[in-house]
Amino acid sequence: MILSRRGVLLSGSAAALAACSSPGEADASTAQYANSPFRRITDAQWRERLPGLSYQVLRHEATERPYTSPLNDERRRGTYVCRGCELPLFRSEWKYDSRTGWPSFYDVIDGAIGTKTDFAIGIPRTEYHCARCLGHHGHVFNDGPRPTGLRYCNNGVALIFRPA
Repeated sequence: MILSRRGVLLSGSAAALAACSSPGEADASTAQYANSPFRRITDAQWRERLPGLSYQVLRHEATERPYTSPLNDERRRGTYVCRGCELPLFRSEWKYDSRTGWPSFYDVIDGAIGTKTDFAIGIPRTEYHCARCLGHHGHVFNDGPRPTGLRYCNNGVALIFRPA
């Protein structure tokens, strides 16, 4: 089952959501992409542009079920880009198996994301979103590997993999 941040039960369990918790705050509205045309796309237009679950995750902060993304097993060299606007977010060498069921990365391309505090499951977590289109991707936690110690826990349906 997936749970929308707006409280709509789409499918998913609270335990699965809790697996994906929180560094600092950033505001993408002041970033270099503040005037991006992707920010002027209406909800109806996003619904037409994106596959169903990708739309729910990127535009309504839903969460895909763990262990369902084919990107969990992606091992090739390349770049992971936002499914909403194709902004590069992660390099393949930063991906690792966090054993949470979602594609996880220990670093992000500079300036590619914004963050905000999310209280959807009753505890504060740091949610991150694409800096250009503001699409929701997941949460960042302080339990990742070196050198950053961070875990960017991403919904696979919010990404596209571009091989090198």
